[in-house]
Amino acid sequence: MNTLSLYRETDLRLRQDDKPSEYLNAVSSDPVFRREPFDMLYKLQTTEQSPVHHPEGSVWNHTMLVTDEAARVKPQSRNLAVFMWAALLHDIGKPATTRIRKGKITAYDHDKVGAELAESFLREFTDDLDFIRNVSELIRYHMQILYVLRDLPFADIKGMDRSTDIREVALLGLCDRMGRTNSDRSKEQDNMRLFLKKCNHVLSKKRSSRFL
Repeated sequence: MNTLSLYRETDLRLRQDDKPSEYLNAVSSDPVFRREPFDMLYKLQTTEQSPVHHPEGSVWNHTMLVTDEAARVKPQSRNLAVFMWAALLHDIGKPATTRIRKGKITAYDHDKVGAELAESFLREFTDDLDFIRNVSELIRYHMQILYVLRDLPFADIKGMDRSTDIREVALLGLCDRMGRTNSDRSKEQDNMRLFLKKCNHVLSKKRSSRFL
């Protein structure tokens, strides 16, 4: 097996499998998984996370949970392939950004770095620029649920609206939150709805101001 055949099989499993993690965990020990660009995913296995926010362990463990959750809700997505690849690659920026700061494990800007790395990853296998851009932008904004709900200065509702589909961001964000042990589905669904409500409020004011 070479990297192209691995990409094609992974794409098929993401689209069709109920639990893509079963295939991904099995293939992750294959030597081809250590070759570029799949080595970006291989590094997730040894990238640790804060045990407070991620009791499931490594970024790889988290990614597998997120990918399976994405497979569960993918009928709700407007672009299944984009959504599933964004789920698999959403934290691909963490190995490059993970640091220990004041005794805590952090991965600042992993969303921005991850968007660039996801673009590089996908360009190895496809020349579908719209597909690549849509995956990359969804990863770029996948942390916005946290930023918007907490009214953090990193929140960028207008930029998100220009660059991607906010409903897809919300759905990916739900999967991201559910990709942790002991997650509360009802609570996270409420957070998704509140996120969409806050985004709609800001964008409604933006549209209204055009006519003032």
